[in-house]
Amino acid sequence: MSGRVYLIGAGPGAPDLLTLRAVGILRRADVVFHDALVHTETLALAAGAEKIPVGKRSGRRSTAQKFINKRLIDAARRHAVVVRLKGGDPMLFGRAQEEIDALRRAGVDFEIVPGVTAASAAAAELGVSLTRRGLSRHVVFVTPRAAEGERGNDWATSVLAADTAVLYMGAGLADAISTELIGRGKPADTPIALVENASLPGRRVLFGTLTELPALAQATKGGPTLVLFGEVLRSALELQHRPASAEDIEDLLKRA
Repeated sequence: MSGRVYLIGAGPGAPDLLTLRAVGILRRADVVFHDALVHTETLALAAGAEKIPVGKRSGRRSTAQKFINKRLIDAARRHAVVVRLKGGDPMLFGRAQEEIDALRRAGVDFEIVPGVTAASAAAAELGVSLTRRGLSRHVVFVTPRAAEGERGNDWATSVLAADTAVLYMGAGLADAISTELIGRGKPADTPIALVENASLPGRRVLFGTLTELPALAQATKGGPTLVLFGEVLRSALELQHRPASAEDIEDLLKRA
């Protein structure tokens, strides 16, 4: 094996949130296997590379993971710089371990390049820290989704135990999430926020409470959406429910 495989985090979407290391490797890449939601400007950095889509989207036909593993190994036999470009950070809900294990078994050299995960981008969009002294010392990242054949995913226990929680790939299961959490004792007025297309020009933020989650999820437009829960969102939620002040309007005009 002469080539090296780089598992690179493409971040939440905006190309200028890539790390400098990621940019340098993309510019040297011979072939790039990329997720479905990677920005076109990010892919354009790999100007001399063959670009192969292998993305997975919930509820749609997608490339089998075993096939992706095989293609990475085969590509490393032919090319010096092979990139597996993943949305967000490769090590969070990116199935990176399956690819790492396959590369190790095949004796393929690899390197992991971290990226900005969507939860960090969502918190930045909200202007709300996920941790706060005296209020939130415990943050969890969870997904309610489980692949076919996987053991049961008790995501709700983690959410109930945490001060702040971020759900990945959860908007499509909003009814079940709201029912499950309220049924297990989480207050119906728990503040929540939905952040769609975090870091991109078309981003949207919706605030509400846990009982309003299904209606808020229906108001999204199909982009990747994170759901955030916790008292750290209380002040932001209350701000949405009071009349805008002159200072608020001035701030909005500055951001426009």
